[in-house]
Amino acid sequence: MHDKLNKGLTFGLVGNLLFVAFGLVCYIYYMTYEHSSVHSRVLEGMAYILEFSGFGLLALSEWLIYKTARMRVWLKISFALYIVMEAVMMILELNSFRFDWYKPYSLLLAIIHSILSAAVCFSFLALDPYKNKFEALIIICIGIILGGMFGNILGIRIYFSIIVNAVAFSLMFLSVKYLLKKEEIEIDCYGDQARVVEYKSGFFEE
Repeated sequence: MHDKLNKGLTFGLVGNLLFVAFGLVCYIYYMTYEHSSVHSRVLEGMAYILEFSGFGLLALSEWLIYKTARMRVWLKISFALYIVMEAVMMILELNSFRFDWYKPYSLLLAIIHSILSAAVCFSFLALDPYKNKFEALIIICIGIILGGMFGNILGIRIYFSIIVNAVAFSLMFLSVKYLLKKEEIEIDCYGDQARVVEYKSGFFEE
């Protein structure tokens, strides 16, 4: 089961790295946009490929974590909702659909996106709470995520916040894999062999 969990973490890492690439392509797309030009169409196609590939990997990551890790209901639910939220925002970011209420330069949108993402990141602390290194890692990632809202101050669309989120979650997944490998954290999974500790007393021995 730990192999499946490791695959889930790997898929989460790669999926978020694809989101970083998606955000960078969006940046180039809007900086060089020319209506109906081949250049813009190619960039738009690349963005869609990166987007759907990233979501496919994140969906696999969520499924494997859901199937392997014991308990942690809030983590599983919040991560699933986070994937849906990012999917909707990325689709809107590419102008696939236009809504009057969607304001890609809105500070309020950036703040809400960052706060919800930070809450999801915090839920990952449930993997192994009370470990100082892991707690510090989550705090660092949350700080990075909250920094994403300041892209609005620079006049950048919401894809800046998406890039920052992806960087923070990539760091988190990579660090969890590292800490597991070093056995500095432990995640109990379905199918694990129960650890039996035998206590023996020599009080009555002669």
